[in-house]
Amino acid sequence: MSEDTASLVSVVIPAFNAGAYLEEAIRSVLDQDYRPLEAIVVDDGSADRTAEVARSFGPPVRVLVQTHAGAGAARNAGAAVARGVWLAFLDADDLWMPHALERLANALAGDSQLGLVYGQVVEFREIGGELVEKPPATGLLSGATLLRKRLFDRVGWFDTGLRIGEFVDWCARARELGVRFASLPEPVLRRRIHGENTGVRERAARADYARVAHAALQRRRERAK
Repeated sequence: MSEDTASLVSVVIPAFNAGAYLEEAIRSVLDQDYRPLEAIVVDDGSADRTAEVARSFGPPVRVLVQTHAGAGAARNAGAAVARGVWLAFLDADDLWMPHALERLANALAGDSQLGLVYGQVVEFREIGGELVEKPPATGLLSGATLLRKRLFDRVGWFDTGLRIGEFVDWCARARELGVRFASLPEPVLRRRIHGENTGVRERAARADYARVAHAALQRRRERAK
C-alpha cells in the first residue's frame, strides 16, 4: 500500500436533482486542507444537471449514475468503489468547513481504537436574500463524520429499505458491535436547510425512524436470549 493510499479519504456524495447546490458542495471538498482525497458523486437518477455539474470538475471527482434508489443505495454504490482507507459522506446540498477533513483525520489517526469521529454542525438557510445561521451544535450526521473504511465493511451496507434514517440505523449497528465513536468540539459541517431537504421531501417516510428504533430493540432482545 502506497503512502498516498494509506491516508486517502474517499468522499461519497449522493445526489438527486442536486444541480442547484452540488457545485458548492464539491468545491467545499476540493478546498479542504487535507490531501489525498477523492470525491465520488453518485447521481441517483436525477432529471436535472447533476451529473453534468459533477463531471465538469474532472479528477479527483468521479461520477457514478444509477436508477433512482434513494440516498442509502447511492451511498452504498459510492462506498463499493471507494479506494481510500477512510470514508466520508457529504450530502449534495451541504458544505464542509475548510479544515473539516484535517481535524477529523487527525483525530482518527491519533487513536487507532477509534472507529468514527464527528464534529459539530452549523445549520443555515437563506431568508429573504439574507443568510441566517444557528449556533454550532453537536450532531451525529453523516456529513459531519469520518470513519475507517474497514469499519464500514464490517458493519455492512446502509439499509436501502429506509428512505430516511439510514445513517441512524447504521450507527446503531456500529455501536452494537462495540465501535468507539468520538466527537470534536468544533464545527465541521454547514448544513443547508431548504424546502427540498430529504427530511422535508420524505415526510411520509418519517415512520422509518420508528422502524430503526424497533429493529435496534429487536437486536438487543436477540442478544439477551
